[in-house]
Amino acid sequence: MEKTIELLIIIMLLAIMAEIYLLVKPRRHTGSGTQLPILVDTSVLMDGRVVDLAKTGFLLGQIIVPRSVLIELQLLADGADHAKRERARFGMDVMKELKDVLGSSFTLLDDATRIPEGVDNRLLQLAKEMNAAILTLDYNLNKVAQVEGIQILNINELAKSLRMSYLPGDELVLELTQKGQDSHQAVGYLHDGTMVVVEQAKKFLGQKKRIEIIRSLQTDAGKMMFAKVVEQTTPPEPTRQTAVIAKRRSVGRKVQTSPEGSAKKTTKKPAVKTQKPVQQTRRRSTTTKTSAQREAERLS
Repeated sequence: MEKTIELLIIIMLLAIMAEIYLLVKPRRHTGSGTQLPILVDTSVLMDGRVVDLAKTGFLLGQIIVPRSVLIELQLLADGADHAKRERARFGMDVMKELKDVLGSSFTLLDDATRIPEGVDNRLLQLAKEMNAAILTLDYNLNKVAQVEGIQILNINELAKSLRMSYLPGDELVLELTQKGQDSHQAVGYLHDGTMVVVEQAKKFLGQKKRIEIIRSLQTDAGKMMFAKVVEQTTPPEPTRQTAVIAKRRSVGRKVQTSPEGSAKKTTKKPAVKTQKPVQQTRRRSTTTKTSAQREAERLS
């Protein structure tokens, strides 16, 4: 009887310890994309930014480079195109560095020596078989994978989502809420919490002013921007004196055009004068005709 009681107590203690272990044991996140294996495309290796991304620790799960991708890099490195040859050799160096950074999280998958269907189709096939995501920069591969329901990780989209909301040269209206570190500065904040330091704006504290972004600064502690106040200048309204001056100028222009009209009238006078000698010649011809008649009469 006593042995059975001791046995029951031991079973109860083991059950309690098992429950405690299950409560204390850390659980893995099973959200989409967090622990999925990731297949790396050729375009990512030739880009090179994947190494910096791996150093930050944001590449979770197993990083897999299929041997078909390595074969494609080798073919490009032996090709005749100089630009593609240099990029392919750079991609091989990136893959070696990525392997050193990730360690056991990096896998070189021996999938096939010959790929008659092409590397892109091979990656799509492997992603379906392994339930993996594809890390790529290829636009066409991105679209095809989305149609087939395969998750895509794009470094360009990641960089676009992390860039500054405003760039140097952009203008916006900002409320200046507090003083800056220097005596002439004022500080405001964007909707995402980014601090904007405005030069020569201490006198505008508590106001909303239009500012222009001068430069941005990204650090490990966060991001901040520097800006200046945009002065809005309105054109001066025309006064009574300027209106009188403009009226006088218009009158002066009308007076200057009058001599041209008189010159046109005077040009008609020489035409009248040229008609007078014609009349005189006619009179002379009539006078000579009468004298000849008189002589003829006297001779007769």
